[in-house]
Amino acid sequence: MGIEFDLEKCTGCGSCVPACPFGLLEIIDDKVQMKEGCTLCGACRDACAFDAITIEAAAAIDEAALEDYRGVWVFAEQHRGDLKSVSFELLAKGRELADMLSTELCAVCFGHNVKEINSLFAYGADKVYLMDNPDLTNNQEDYLVYQFVELIREYKPEVVLAGATALGRSFIPRIASILNTGLTADCTGLDIDTEKRLLLQTRPTFGGNIMATIICPAKRPQMATVRPRVFKKGQPDEGRTGEIINVDFRPEKYRTKTRLVEFIDEVTETIKLEDADIIVSGGRGLGKPENFKLIAELAEVLGAALGASRATVDEGWIPYSHQVGQTGKTVCPKLYIACGISGAIQHLAGMQTSDIIVAINDDPNAPIFEVATYGIVGDLFEVVPMLIEKLKDE
Repeated sequence: MGIEFDLEKCTGCGSCVPACPFGLLEIIDDKVQMKEGCTLCGACRDACAFDAITIEAAAAIDEAALEDYRGVWVFAEQHRGDLKSVSFELLAKGRELADMLSTELCAVCFGHNVKEINSLFAYGADKVYLMDNPDLTNNQEDYLVYQFVELIREYKPEVVLAGATALGRSFIPRIASILNTGLTADCTGLDIDTEKRLLLQTRPTFGGNIMATIICPAKRPQMATVRPRVFKKGQPDEGRTGEIINVDFRPEKYRTKTRLVEFIDEVTETIKLEDADIIVSGGRGLGKPENFKLIAELAEVLGAALGASRATVDEGWIPYSHQVGQTGKTVCPKLYIACGISGAIQHLAGMQTSDIIVAINDDPNAPIFEVATYGIVGDLFEVVPMLIEKLKDE
């Protein structure tokens, strides 16, 4: 679908400008001009008395072709033989979606000597498509793209899910583009319209102020990426078994545009933020960067990772690697302690699924208290030292 303006018919009357709910239209040199962001709602077309605006109709859906696609696939990402946690999180959700569609759940894994492949069955997979080759150890992207496209074309899954990791964000959009299908990135919710077999893909938009649910009715597979820690891992059933389908790796068929020279491991804090069971985060309420030492001391006593709000990162108080939120890391620890964080929706999107949330803020109306399990209304510079002293005495 698309929108077109016939400038020969346009008189520059401006009646379409106030009709646009997003303020995307303006009159320049007596002709209408549009900014980016059109949703094709049709309000401007309906307001035009001169038929100068047309919206192309969506292509007819080939229902028969869609019937060929069945199954839910999860990309089981690995690094140097170790499966990433997001793979198991997606399998839990994928199992739920597959059951709603009365279809099978499959995992797709590319790597070399990947450990605990059978754990994919324990977490819900019915089949595993496994490609094992030394050249896949470090996830060379071109190989993953072309091999994944071949698998999808051969087996025709109707849903494909992957983690919105650095790798997933990079190569999954290329696959969607090659297959000419839709992709919703950074989803925070997934559901199924069982009547129409549509994947309902929910994600924040307009700076996190609106939650949009997106569908892909005319193309298959329906593809989505999900940030790590959005969904929780299920309980493994060690008695579950399934079928491993070994897929031949044929690098000679493709010419890669890149060459891996060296892989340098990321230098991170002792406790990795996204894997931590306890996180202590600081916000603008700390007042100045030096006061992060107080939060860091509480984190050390608890054996916790140190987090931060976007405001403190933007101010340069703490590195981006500590940022929790929509534009940072999504976390789901057993305990999340928010100190001096007001609770903007962008921050809540990254931590509100934590098992227990403790909020410390001197503003009783702070939004963070709406999601907190326990709220402490008080001066963090009084409360936090008391917590540290008490914990050290234990």
